Amino acid sequence: MQFLKGKTHDLGDKFYITRYLPEMDRRSIGPFIFFDFFGPVDFPPGRGIDVRPHPHIGLATVTYLFEGAQMHRDTLGSVQEITPGDVNWMTAGRGIAHSERTGAETRAKGHRLHGIQTWVGLPAADEEAEPRFQHFKSAELPVIQLEDVELKLMVGTAFGLTSPVKTFSPIFYADAKFAVGGVLTYTAEHDERGMLIIDGDIQIGGDILPPGTMIFLEKGEEITMFAQGAARAVLFGGSALDGQRHLWWNFVSSSKERIEQAKHDWKDGKFGMIPGGDQEFIPLPEDQR
Repeated sequence: MQFLKGKTHDLGDKFYITRYLPEMDRRSIGPFIFFDFFGPVDFPPGRGIDVRPHPHIGLATVTYLFEGAQMHRDTLGSVQEITPGDVNWMTAGRGIAHSERTGAETRAKGHRLHGIQTWVGLPAADEEAEPRFQHFKSAELPVIQLEDVELKLMVGTAFGLTSPVKTFSPIFYADAKFAVGGVLTYTAEHDERGMLIIDGDIQIGGDILPPGTMIFLEKGEEITMFAQGAARAVLFGGSALDGQRHLWWNFVSSSKERIEQAKHDWKDGKFGMIPGGDQEFIPLPEDQR
């Protein structure tokens, strides 16, 4: 079992993001190549998140909220608010641009935001797939009750459940809610597995682990998790990607040349525009290497 500390950044307004993946000693877990945990943060009326339009290639973004709401818009014309328990899966493939903002109604009344955004690397054969956007409400996702632990499967196949989200490789992503005294054995159903504690303390062996703890499990390793009080964690992983991936800004590819092309395409406006007037954009970071 390996512990991943992550790096926490203050984006302003006491809005903290902790990035767990990639890190020096663990670049990915299964096909998950990027893992950001954000909040909770309370925004007063009139304030919120404004992530201007920006591009992606070679990956899928997955957004999942515990509290709050965000509005997604992309160059396919998708307009979708995500609320707690929903799943947004956006396949970038050969190229897409999107924005993430606090909706007008939510911004006006003030709100708390708390959630996760991950990037899932696509298999080499699917890196140039057609862009696609999928959204599933919380009630559409499968749930199983394992004694005192409720498991909701957001993505993939695990615990006898299969999510309706279309994916490209063996993967799973689950939300586990522990009642007081809840116990869960985390089996070696997939090659690579991770866990992030969201709320409450979880005991593994002789260690009592607080919220914000992420672990990586070695192939075949199984653990038993015990929650003395109520707790919550996300479980995730799958099969490792088929080869090395290069990451530069918002681009992921098995080819450095493809990333260079994506840089030029973004500067030249070839990713298209987001319908509906969201025409601001984040410029290419010229100084990023």
